Amino acid sequence: MHTVALCFATACTTAWSSGVIAQSPTAQRSSLTLIDAVRIAGERRDEIRAARFRIRAAEARPRIVSAFADPMIAPAIDHKPFMMSGADVSLTVEQQFPLSGIRGHRRASAQADLTRVTAEGDRTTLDVKLQAATAFMMLQERRRTATLLLEQITFAREVVGAANARYANGTTSQSDVLRAELEVARLEASSRALVADIRGAEAMLNTSMAYDAEADVPPLELLPLVDSIPSWEMVKQALARRPELVAGQAEIARADADVLVMRDMYRPMATVRTGLASTMAEGRGWMTMLGLSLPIWRTKLRSGVSEAQAMRDMTAADLQAMRRMIEGDAAGAVSQLTAWRDRRLALRVNVLPRARMAIEPVLAGYAAGRLPLVSVIEAVQALWSVQSALITADAEMGLAWARFGRAIGSYEALRQ
Repeated sequence: MHTVALCFATACTTAWSSGVIAQSPTAQRSSLTLIDAVRIAGERRDEIRAARFRIRAAEARPRIVSAFADPMIAPAIDHKPFMMSGADVSLTVEQQFPLSGIRGHRRASAQADLTRVTAEGDRTTLDVKLQAATAFMMLQERRRTATLLLEQITFAREVVGAANARYANGTTSQSDVLRAELEVARLEASSRALVADIRGAEAMLNTSMAYDAEADVPPLELLPLVDSIPSWEMVKQALARRPELVAGQAEIARADADVLVMRDMYRPMATVRTGLASTMAEGRGWMTMLGLSLPIWRTKLRSGVSEAQAMRDMTAADLQAMRRMIEGDAAGAVSQLTAWRDRRLALRVNVLPRARMAIEPVLAGYAAGRLPLVSVIEAVQALWSVQSALITADAEMGLAWARFGRAIGSYEALRQ
């Protein structure tokens, strides 16, 4: 009886001290890192391609809006007598010229719009990369959990074998056997359910990288996270890279240009017409005409300027509100990063070692016949709970880093 219990205790000690706390085998033969997933998503996602085409279209807009109006060729019969042969005819070319800087202001407005579209493309890129990073960490967490569950099932089956041996020797009750079998059934049910979760997480990661949803996903490498977090001053300086702020500043520049465009409407537009003419009396000749528009409807013009100025003020207010929200988002990301760093450190340094040390006395007590089997199961469950919490903390730490990179507008922090 004691020999069976001692062998079981030795096997349990080996299991929890070496196999259970080992890192996932996928981490040791990894072929896909978080940086790889983020980079692939940035290269392959169709949303980014669409944003690039949108930028290409916006690049042509400044030349379009700043060009002169198309000239007009006007052949005309100026006079045709009813009772006589012949006619007065002309062939003229007409071109309009603004007598203000409206073309330059329209070009500046389009250039600002190009800056905004480019910033929106950068924002799309950041969002796409965050989706890939989130899917990566979710899949990594599920795979590591699956590995831990397999180790737990192996251990639980050894518990069932030991309980049956002691029950056969009459040194324990049937309730211990049933309790051990219940633990195996519970773990196996969790493992079966996790298979579908892993398949779904793999589909999400494939989709986030623009691969087929059913494609095979290689093993994932654990992210080497650093414990240092940038100071708030450094974070505030990095916020200037946020594409939302760049787009907001471009909107203000566009609104300023639109105000100048509306003010230029006070100035007239020149029209030049010139060409050949032929009369019945004098024959062939040349004609020229110069005309000016008369912007006399001042109420309409003043309303246009007021509207443009109001839009400019609205854009400035929106930018200020956006800046406050972005700073709050960054502050929240830093807080989350700090919280998960501290929790991860506490689990790894303080909680996990204590949970491991609690196993040996329980196993020794069970081997000596002083403790029931349920005490072993409870002690090991406590260790498993800590290990599961550590896996979750590692994943949440990775997600916190990814969200932090999105908050400051750069994923370079993931390379640390």
